[in-house]
Amino acid sequence: MPLRRDLLGGAAALLATGALTDNAVAQRQPARGRAPATPPVPTSPASTPLGPVDTQAKLVILMDADTGAVLLEKNADERMPPSSMSKLMTMYVVFDLLKQGRLRLDQTFPVSENAWRMQGSKMFVELGSQISVDDLSHGVIIQSGNDACIVLAEGISGSEQQFAELLNEYGKRIGLKDSTFRNATGWPDPEHRMTCRDLATLARRLVNDFPEYYRFYSQRSFQWHGITQENRNPLLGRVAGADGMKTGHTEDAGYGLTGSVKRGDRRLILVVNGLTSMRMRGEESERLIEWGFREFENVVLFRASDTIEEAPVYLGDRATVPLVGGRDLVMTLPRQWRRNLTVKLRYDGPVPAPVAKGQEIGQLDVSGQGVPPMVMPLYAGADVGKLGVLSRIPALVGRWVSG
Repeated sequence: MPLRRDLLGGAAALLATGALTDNAVAQRQPARGRAPATPPVPTSPASTPLGPVDTQAKLVILMDADTGAVLLEKNADERMPPSSMSKLMTMYVVFDLLKQGRLRLDQTFPVSENAWRMQGSKMFVELGSQISVDDLSHGVIIQSGNDACIVLAEGISGSEQQFAELLNEYGKRIGLKDSTFRNATGWPDPEHRMTCRDLATLARRLVNDFPEYYRFYSQRSFQWHGITQENRNPLLGRVAGADGMKTGHTEDAGYGLTGSVKRGDRRLILVVNGLTSMRMRGEESERLIEWGFREFENVVLFRASDTIEEAPVYLGDRATVPLVGGRDLVMTLPRQWRRNLTVKLRYDGPVPAPVAKGQEIGQLDVSGQGVPPMVMPLYAGADVGKLGVLSRIPALVGRWVSG
């Protein structure tokens, strides 16, 4: 029969007692006969589980990188010009090709006239030279070089237009739902659009998929062609634990940042856009990051190896099978909300034998006031064989007698 049980002991009890713990140079759009308007300073607040929070950003999302919980958001699904923040997608493709062995860091690409003439923020590549993928990657990440992006795009796909198609393919593959790429740089184009939510998803994937290359984003400066440029990420050296991502700015979109900060076992990812100055971008980003670490915590409900329940087995060569989660169950919660959490176990029991280790048996439902619902599948933690014919008779008789 279907079984449902509130987990009053274990994690829930521990929760109740509190024992569980856990810039770039502006991309300049070609003139259209008028001076671009300065983006207005928004006044509407962002929504959070704790209630509205004022922010000067026009668009923003703050996400826990481990759990995916959204701590704060405002217009997070509005399609916007991502400017140089879309270079994160260019580097995702480069890193993936490196991981596959289809590119090498010491491999070189030629600098075309198209790349050499590219305007906006630059690495200052030399026409006709050969530059390594390693140096080009640093030129994109640290110097925000549009020219470096085009050298990579042409070297990988033959043309920037063809590379943009590759970006779109990768975007769909990694779960970007509202992004369209038309170039490798984020150069203004009415069809080149992303959302804050997609940028946060992309940032999470960069951190998780390519730890061996993500470290490039924490480098503070890079020199090329005798010119040293500083990393424009305002969080580096200013916010404890900041280790990367990418700034962006266009006259139409304003100042933006995709930033990541890791403290202990927690990592937060912030995406903001529509701010009116570099200073505002740095100060507002720092304020929102500090707010996220201060107001929320990650609570470990169960570890991957924990036996959450011993489920009874019908006609098995052992009476019960352990139910395990297969991964750590971690939730991001406001610090004062531990007592609001409810954890319920569901499975159909007794479980008929045979049972294979790793077989999905049931689920945990996690919910509570102000807590986004979460469902975690539960799996058999061991194999359970089926009783032989003679051994089944007492069990069958007992079940028939008991009804």
